[in-house]
Amino acid sequence: MSLTDAASGFVLFLLFVSVVQGRNDWSVRYTPTTICALKGSTVEIECTYTSGNHYIAVEETFWYRSTKLKGHGHVDLTTDSDYTGRVKYSCSMKTCTLTIMNLKASDAAVYYFGVIRNLNTRSYSSKAGVTLSVTDLQVQVQVSHYYSSYSTVKCHSSCLPTRSSYIWYRHGQKLSETGLYYSPSYLSTTDSYSCAVSGYEAFPSPSVCVKGRSCNRVTYTDRHICALKGSSVDISSSYNSYTNNVESKFWFRFERSPHWQNPSWPEDLTKDPQYSGRVQVLEASTERSTLRITDLRKNDSAQYRFKFKSGRFEFGNDLPGTTLTVTGTDQHTLHSEFM
Repeated sequence: MSLTDAASGFVLFLLFVSVVQGRNDWSVRYTPTTICALKGSTVEIECTYTSGNHYIAVEETFWYRSTKLKGHGHVDLTTDSDYTGRVKYSCSMKTCTLTIMNLKASDAAVYYFGVIRNLNTRSYSSKAGVTLSVTDLQVQVQVSHYYSSYSTVKCHSSCLPTRSSYIWYRHGQKLSETGLYYSPSYLSTTDSYSCAVSGYEAFPSPSVCVKGRSCNRVTYTDRHICALKGSSVDISSSYNSYTNNVESKFWFRFERSPHWQNPSWPEDLTKDPQYSGRVQVLEASTERSTLRITDLRKNDSAQYRFKFKSGRFEFGNDLPGTTLTVTGTDQHTLHSEFM
């Protein structure tokens, strides 16, 4: 899967169509009206509008959300600090799209489309919009009533369909199981499990200790980061070793092994010539590591992962980390084109 595909995330559409009559004889048609998307992913909200009076031209379009007011009007999302760098507008043939990237739980809301016409008056489609729900995956442990060592883990979400195909990870290693539930033959106190929707592995659940609070696991602070070319970025993770005795640890770039030329054998990023003099690993506290990359280049766009070794245990290479996208300009808003 490409980086673009990975960043798009899983989106469930409930296909209902809503047509809203606005002020001054213009209307908006939303398709769909209900969307469920994964936290950290990208979602597109679409509508088609018609203007009843052809003598009054549409000069600008905008999107706004429920509960966001400024004076007597609604707040354009491109001016909302909560969405800085995360929203794009695009229009073609009176079909307009709102793109929200790196979804947060607080983005769950009803979104509406509006226009500014040549009379400098705003028209709002305030009676109906698109309801966006933001969910994240969670591993739930269901302990057997008869044998505490035998339990089932479930990949849970608030709004995704249970018929989806899933991917399971144990200690960062991908398993062959694809169901909503996974019943390992034995659960150890060292075990950590994570799950993801098949095809959208870039957005897995946090790793969960199945027995107790301490186990072997890695948890990433961000699933997706967008940064400007030439700038610096910090990619962070927390990690835990069941034995508290970490012998070695490093960051690596997924599907890149400069020395062995084999993606299955990841290598320390600090030894990669492409990053020479531009990477630094910071550890301000125990069990937390930050990869800092300076002077970012377009070809630094990739997924970055962390792994550690403790005694005979080695954390797996398969669990997705943080996807970095390097852009050439600060392009959080795309100018619309109107017909």
